[in-house]
Amino acid sequence: MDQIVELIKQDPIRIEALYHVSQLGLPQCYIAAGFVRNLVWDSLHDFNVPTPLNDVDVIYFDPTEYNANAYLDYEARLKICMPKLHWQVRNQATMHERNGDEPYQSSLDAMSYWPEKETAVAVRQIGPNQYECIAAFGYESLFSYCVTYNPQRLRETFENRVNSKGWLVSWPSLRIAP
Repeated sequence: MDQIVELIKQDPIRIEALYHVSQLGLPQCYIAAGFVRNLVWDSLHDFNVPTPLNDVDVIYFDPTEYNANAYLDYEARLKICMPKLHWQVRNQATMHERNGDEPYQSSLDAMSYWPEKETAVAVRQIGPNQYECIAAFGYESLFSYCVTYNPQRLRETFENRVNSKGWLVSWPSLRIAP
C-alpha cells in the first residue's frame, strides 16, 4: 500500500529497522503490528512526534527451522544494530502451537488470526528504497479510525488488548468497529 510506504519513508528509525531486518534473510519476513498500525494512526491524528514503540514485532515463516531458540539469535543481532528498540522475533510457522490453531500456511495466514484486524498489517524491505506491505484484512479499516474485532479470537481477548494498550486514549479519534 503506497500510503503506508510513503509514511515509512518519512521515518528514519523505521527505515533503519526495516533495513536491518532485511539483512537477516529470513523467509516471508516482515515487521508487523504496531510498527505499521501506530504509524498510520499517528498520521491520521496529525501527530508531529511518533508514538514510541513498545516493541518491534518481526515475523517470518520458516517451517524447516528446527531450532526453537533461533529467534533469540535474531533478536540479539538486531539489538546490536539498534539497541534502543525492543525486538521480538517470532517464526509464524510454529506460533499455531502456542495459540491452539491449525498450522499456519504463511506469515499472512498467521496474521489472519491476530485479535484485531488493524494489527494484521506488515511491511518489509525488498530492495534499496523499496518496500512491500501485506495485510490480512486489507487496509481500509486501518485508515478509517477503527479497531476491529477478529472473530478468529475470543472477544474478551480483543477487549482486554484494547483496554490494556490504551489505544482509545492514545488516539482519541479511534472507535471500536460495530
